[in-house]
Amino acid sequence: MSTSTSSPAPRLQRLLLTGAAGGLGKVLRERLVPSAQALRVSDIAPLGEARGPHEEVRPCDLADRQAVAALLQGCDAIVHLGGVSVERPFEEILEANIKGIFNVYEGARRHGVKRVVFASSNHVIGFYKQTETLDANVLRRPDGYYGLSKSFGEDMAQFYFDRYGIETVSIRIGSSFPEPLNRRMMHTWLSYDDLTALVEKALFTPGVGHTVVYGASANEKVWWDNHAAAKLGWTPRDSSEPFRAKVEAQPPVAADDPNAVYQGGAFTAQGPFGD
Repeated sequence: MSTSTSSPAPRLQRLLLTGAAGGLGKVLRERLVPSAQALRVSDIAPLGEARGPHEEVRPCDLADRQAVAALLQGCDAIVHLGGVSVERPFEEILEANIKGIFNVYEGARRHGVKRVVFASSNHVIGFYKQTETLDANVLRRPDGYYGLSKSFGEDMAQFYFDRYGIETVSIRIGSSFPEPLNRRMMHTWLSYDDLTALVEKALFTPGVGHTVVYGASANEKVWWDNHAAAKLGWTPRDSSEPFRAKVEAQPPVAADDPNAVYQGGAFTAQGPFGD
C-alpha cells in the first residue's frame, strides 16, 4: 500500500466524528487529528479516555434527538459514521440509522453546521449485477434494510442542501479493511490511506452541494464510475492487486452465490428477520 503524501489539511476549529468506536471510526479517530483543533468523538459504545487535549469524548445515542443536538453544538463539520453497519432487523436500523441521520441533520441545521461527510454504502446499489458499471446517478437498488437506511440518508443530505444549504459528500464506501478478504472485495476494496484522503477532500473541497462518490481504491477492475465526483479532486493510490494471489487461493464460490452475482454480495440474501 502507498503512504499518504497529501499536504496537511486545513484545520477546522471543531470536527465531530460519530461512530468513533467502530471499525472505520477507530481508523479515522487517529487520522483526522490534523484536520481540526478539537476532534469531538462520539459513539454509543465505549470510547475510552480522551487521547489528549485535542480530543473531546462525548457518548451519545443517535436516536436521542436532544442528545444529538447537544453533541453538535460548537462543531464546524461532521464526519458521520455512526449507526448499525451490517444488515439487521428493521427496528434496529430504524433507531440508529434512520432516526439517527435525521437527528444529525436537524442538529446541524440548528447549530449552523454547513458540512457533513456521510458514510453511505455500496449497499444502496447492491442489487445490481457485478457485470454492470455504475455511476452515482443510477437508480438506487438497496439490498436490505441497511442499504435502505443509507439510501434514506442520501435523500436526507439532498433535502438539507436544497432547503438549508448544508453541503454533504455522501461516500458509498465499498469494503474498507486492512486488505481485501475475498474475491468480491478485490473490486470493492478501499485502503485506509485512500479512505483518509477521500474524507479530507470531502471535508475541505468548496462548493460540493450534495456530491455522491464511490469509495474504492484503484483496483484492477472496479464496478463504479466516479466521473460525477471529479470536483473533489480525489485520486485513489492503492490497489487490491498485491493481495490477488492470497485471495485467489481461497476456494472458489459457486456461480449462483450472491457473492459472485450481486454487487452487494451476501447482503442481498440476509433476512427476513423474526419469521
